[in-house]
Amino acid sequence: MSPRPWRDAWWDALYGPDGFYRRDEGPAGHFTTSAHGQLGAVLAEVVGRLADDAGVCRVVDLACGRGELLAHLHDARPDLELVGVDVVERPAGLPDAVTWLRSPGGTSLPDDLHDLDALVLAHEWLDVVPCTVAEVDEDGVLREVLVDDDGTESPGAELDADDRAWADAWWPAVTPGDRVEVGLSRDLAWRELLSRNASGLTVAVDYGHTRATRPALGTLTAYREGQVTEAVPDGRRDLTAHVATDSLGADEVVTQRELLHRLGMTAAPPEHAMATSDPLGYVRALGRSSTVAALTDPRGLGGFSWAMTRHTRGHA
Repeated sequence: MSPRPWRDAWWDALYGPDGFYRRDEGPAGHFTTSAHGQLGAVLAEVVGRLADDAGVCRVVDLACGRGELLAHLHDARPDLELVGVDVVERPAGLPDAVTWLRSPGGTSLPDDLHDLDALVLAHEWLDVVPCTVAEVDEDGVLREVLVDDDGTESPGAELDADDRAWADAWWPAVTPGDRVEVGLSRDLAWRELLSRNASGLTVAVDYGHTRATRPALGTLTAYREGQVTEAVPDGRRDLTAHVATDSLGADEVVTQRELLHRLGMTAAPPEHAMATSDPLGYVRALGRSSTVAALTDPRGLGGFSWAMTRHTRGHA
C-alpha cells in the first residue's frame, strides 16, 4: 500500500478486520499490564475503593482486553456491577455476572454505553487511540508523517488547521527532526467518554507527559511477544504512544504511586516475627508488599498517570 498518514495505518493495524486487538491470543499474549496476575488483584482493590469514594456501585472497564481486571474485581467485590467493553466477543470463562459490550475500537464507543452512573475506567486506552504523527522538516514546517506497511516513513503535507492549533497550544516544535504526536484525537475521545458518564468518576490510566516534559522525538513504539520492537503497522504488534495528559482537561492528574500512597498502600514488608507466628500469612503479606512495590515503582508502573474527572448528574 502507498504511504498514508500514521493515524490511518495505526488504526487499521490495531482495529481493522485483521488488527492486533482482534487476534485470538489477545494483548496478554504479548505483554503484561497492571490488570494481570497479582498486580491485577491489587489494582482491583484500588478500583473498588475509588468506586466507593465516588458513591457508585457500577464499574465500566473500557478497552478491557479479555476481562482480566474484571475477573479480579468480581472475586474481590461481588457487590459491584461490572461491565466490560472491548473489540472482541465476550471471552470464554468471564464470570456470568459481568456484562459485556462490544466496541468498534479506537475512538468509537458502543451506543449502549450512555447515561452512566459509574466509575468508568479507561486503563491503557488513550495510548492506543491513533493520533496524527508529525515532524518538523528542514524548513521548520511541521508536516504529517506518512508510513508504508513495512514501517518506512516519508513526509506528507503540512498539518491541517485543527491539528496545527493543538500542536501550537500543547506541543510546539520548531527544530528540524523534532516529532509531535498530536493529541487532539485523544482529547476528543476523552470528551466523548466523559459525556457518557452522567454521574460518578471517569478515569484514564496511561503513561503520559506534560508540556514541560514532551519528548523531542516522540514516543511511538511497538510491542510484540513481550519485547519492544520497531513500530510497523502490520497488525502483528501493539502500537502505542504516550498521552499528553495535560491537554485532557481532567479535574486531577496524579501518578499511580501518589494515588496508591494516598489510599494507604505502601510496600512496607511484614514484621519478620510473623514468619514464625504465621508462616502462610507472612508469605501472603510479603507477596502483597512485592506487588505494591511494583505498582508504585516511580521508574515503572508507579509512573503511570491517573487522569480523573468527577461528575454530578447533568454536568458531564
